[in-house]
Parts: sequence; C-alpha cells; structure tokens
Amino acid sequence: MKFPISVIKLREIKVRIMNVEITKNPNVENDDFIINNTRKYNSEFLENDVKKLSVYIRNNQGEITAGLTAKTYWGILHIEYLWVSETLRNKKIGSKLLLSAEIEAIKRGCVKSTLDTFSFQAVGFYKKHGYCVIGNLSGYTNDQTRHYLEKKLTK
Repeated sequence: MKFPISVIKLREIKVRIMNVEITKNPNVENDDFIINNTRKYNSEFLENDVKKLSVYIRNNQGEITAGLTAKTYWGILHIEYLWVSETLRNKKIGSKLLLSAEIEAIKRGCVKSTLDTFSFQAVGFYKKHGYCVIGNLSGYTNDQTRHYLEKKLTK
C-alpha cells in the first residue's frame, strides 16, 4: 500500500516525507538495501564480519530432516532458527545441531552465543545446554513470552 504524506508531527518535530510504503510482500533488493546501509553505518564502529552459519541433518534421500540457522559477528554466535522434524525429536538431534554450531562459532572466534525462544518452544532445552535467560518479553498472543538467552562459549 502506498499513500502520500505531506507532514508528520513526531515528538513536536515536523518531518516531510514524500511517500510511505507498507507491504506484506517486501522486495528482497529493498530489504538488502536497508540491511546493507545499516551494516555500512555499523562498520564505522565495528568490523562488518557477519557470516552465516547453517547446520543441516539430511536423510538418505538428501532431504533436510533437521537444521539450524545462525550468524556469527562481533565475537557472538546468534542462533536464529533450530528445527527438528517430528520423527526425529527426542533423539538428541537438536543437541547435535546446537553443539555443531557452537563448535564452528568457537573456531570463528566467538566467545558467546545468544538466541531467543518462546515459552511454547524450547526454553528448557536451551537451559539444559548451559544457556541462561537474560530477559523476557511478555504480551504476545495467547499469553506467550519470548525468552532471551545467552551462553559463554569455551574451547
């Protein structure tokens, strides 16, 4: 949806904007533009060393049956997603994914791991693996809470 706005009053400051676009189908190039310019600004203060880290478990047919996506930057492993197919749950596959990512992060020079998970997901799993809750954000639908966790990584 596009709509023209002539003046927005924001905290007593008038800001002139030509067009505001809100979309549920963002263009990858537009999002990359925002991300890259944010990273360019950040690089004035810290090295832009963002690297993707993914771990996959595949079956004999080559299909992904479990996986983890993350990024490493500024000495931190940040885990974004960890998923295990229902048929492989409770078989230590999640633990294998997590440990594999942590080992690779240590090789990359990371000293800490961070992640967030919801109350209906895997708080206990991460605590069992040495993660500590450092913050909570309540107020999500169905009375869910988002938990923020961290873990010191050691060789």
